[in-house]
Amino acid sequence: MLLNPLEKIVANLPYGDGFKFVDQLLELDEDSVIGIYRFRESEYFYKHHFKDQPVTPGVILIECMAQIGLACLGSYLMRDKDSKPQFVFTENHINFLNTVLPETTVIVSAKKDYFRFGKLKVVVQMMDENENKIAEGWMSGMILTE
Repeated sequence: MLLNPLEKIVANLPYGDGFKFVDQLLELDEDSVIGIYRFRESEYFYKHHFKDQPVTPGVILIECMAQIGLACLGSYLMRDKDSKPQFVFTENHINFLNTVLPETTVIVSAKKDYFRFGKLKVVVQMMDENENKIAEGWMSGMILTE
């Protein structure tokens, strides 16, 4: 089965199934990306994070935003290079406005602020499937080539 270019970017992310927080990319170009992920009730962290009322940990939400906003967009920006890029998360400032419960689908959108000297900075936001804003802010990372 041939993958379309967006599916190929998700398939080639350097994360295993238990730590890949990207289900699908909806839009992707030189300046922005939109992707989705559904937080399944079976995720390993729910049985340990507020056991009686599970909530998605903030660090996992940041990871989801980084995978879509930095890793997917960075992969696209580096698509013409011969080497396979590696990603190093460097900094972020994220404001959380709502929680994410199990079985919530989130939509992450990121707009490129700048990409130079291997550093990518994006303005990012996360919303749920009902268009409630969950988090917003900025994040950056370095794209290293082998």
